[in-house]
Amino acid sequence: MLGPVVNGLVIIICALAGCFIIRGIPERFAELIKKAIGLSIMYMGMKGALENQRVLLLVMSMVVGAIAGEYINLDKRMNQFGTWAEGKLGMKGGSFSKGFVSASILFCTGSMAIVGSMQSGLTGNHETLFAKSILDGSISLIFGASMGIGVAFSALPVFIYQGCISLAARAIKDYLSPDIIREMSAVGSLLVAAIGYNFLGVKEIRVANLIPAIFIPWLYIGILG
Repeated sequence: MLGPVVNGLVIIICALAGCFIIRGIPERFAELIKKAIGLSIMYMGMKGALENQRVLLLVMSMVVGAIAGEYINLDKRMNQFGTWAEGKLGMKGGSFSKGFVSASILFCTGSMAIVGSMQSGLTGNHETLFAKSILDGSISLIFGASMGIGVAFSALPVFIYQGCISLAARAIKDYLSPDIIREMSAVGSLLVAAIGYNFLGVKEIRVANLIPAIFIPWLYIGILG
């Protein structure tokens, strides 16, 4: 649970700093910070992906996972959930609700939250959630300065959401061999690199539609075993 706890605390601290210390951040600074974080995330993702020992399995997982994810259209469904949640919880006239709902949707519905939480539960590797904490902290700083203290309260749903995924992953850990865990983590790391690529603003990859790829090594190696 270390990853989810740190992520939640960083959101709270940075959001409060944005509310009470920083009243506004110039757009050019915000944009450059986003690019710098994107490059860092890409490096971390590629570093993790290179730990795989079955290159063909990684490629197959990405292709099969992309087909499955695109068929289900996870990206669209996650965005629909975000729109539904905003409609149900957001009070259009209140800055608190606007900040809380907007930040919660942004921090919870990203692929990095799912991949990072799974890595924390499966391998005890919190690097992805630590990197996400830096990203979320930077965004919380900007959001807090513009939308108020409601952003800080988004740490609660983030902690619950990521904590549940981490605990669920840990519960099935005993059913996974080290080989399966390594290959699943490698695929997940490649998705993390794709998230970093998206932050560069070149051309967006629908990373959410690639999430099923993480589970392909489990099925493949499990069947062969």
